[in-house]
Amino acid sequence: MLVDFNTLPVESRVWVYQANRSFTEKELEEIQLRLDTFIENWTAHGSDLQAGYLIKYKRFIVIALNQSLNQATGCSIDASVNFIQQLEKDYHVDLLDKMNVSYKQGEFVAYKPLTDFRKMAKEKAVSKNTIVFNNLVTNISEFNENWEVPASESWHNRFLN
Repeated sequence: MLVDFNTLPVESRVWVYQANRSFTEKELEEIQLRLDTFIENWTAHGSDLQAGYLIKYKRFIVIALNQSLNQATGCSIDASVNFIQQLEKDYHVDLLDKMNVSYKQGEFVAYKPLTDFRKMAKEKAVSKNTIVFNNLVTNISEFNENWEVPASESWHNRFLN
């Protein structure tokens, strides 16, 4: 059951998928239609799942699930991962690699392998004030408060000493 992301309870579970490039306007339109269809039909043991999504900065897909109505099951989580994997194939984009870092450079979102980000931190090309995206957030409340934060307030801080 597709609902507006902003109407979901703050304790709703979230999954953040970051793309290794920005989507084009045409791709975004197609992906939104596909997300609408997927979420409208997403179930757990035959029960509807109340969920919504956001696409941020033309490169982050954020799916949220109200688990107070129905919990995600192994099968429903597998279905969502399969859906994301299909998007990866169809758009030649990486959405599941957690060993990459997205951060802001002015108004732009940059994407680097973790090894490159570490190197940039050593070279002082990024700092504790660099805005990073903490894709490890687990619910809407954390997403709203701790997703887009200075590196000093995220797991990225360990590379900035």
